[in-house]
Amino acid sequence: MNQNAKMFGVALIILTLIVAVILGFMAGPTSPLTWLLLVALIAIPYIYRKMENKDFLEWKAEYSVGIDSIDKQHRKLVNLINQLSTAVKYSTGEEFEREALDELVNYTKTHFTYEEGVMEQNGYPDFEAHKAQHVKMISKVEEVLARYESDPDTAMSNAADFLKDWLINHINGTDKEYSSYLLSKGVK
Repeated sequence: MNQNAKMFGVALIILTLIVAVILGFMAGPTSPLTWLLLVALIAIPYIYRKMENKDFLEWKAEYSVGIDSIDKQHRKLVNLINQLSTAVKYSTGEEFEREALDELVNYTKTHFTYEEGVMEQNGYPDFEAHKAQHVKMISKVEEVLARYESDPDTAMSNAADFLKDWLINHINGTDKEYSSYLLSKGVK
């Protein structure tokens, strides 16, 4: 559902609740239903904000791999994914969406090159398997980009969702596995 339709729906619910609360108070302020509707009206902005924030990633300390340079890159990836999510969510237009995705993909490749270099320099035993995951992820994004021409809205939304899930699962999975090894080698 696009953002305008969502906002219209929320506005309609708020308006309906306001009318119901006013009518309830006019009928007599002792009705528990009137007070319940008033509480629902007050709660809507908080509920809406919570629902809206689920579309974006927030960096958490638990995502840290303990290596400053890689954590900084991961935080930048989170920010770039959020930029893409913003472009998609608010229908900013094909040019901005494409620019956000291109910047994200380019930086992801830069990050992968850096991460792989650190692993290779330090003799990480699962280097090839980790590198294969990177190649697979880039391939998946390229598939999404290929579908972009026929269905841009769905393709971008799918790309943003895939990248959010992939990044967090990758950091908390295989990146956490290499971090202890690299930290033991003195990488900081």
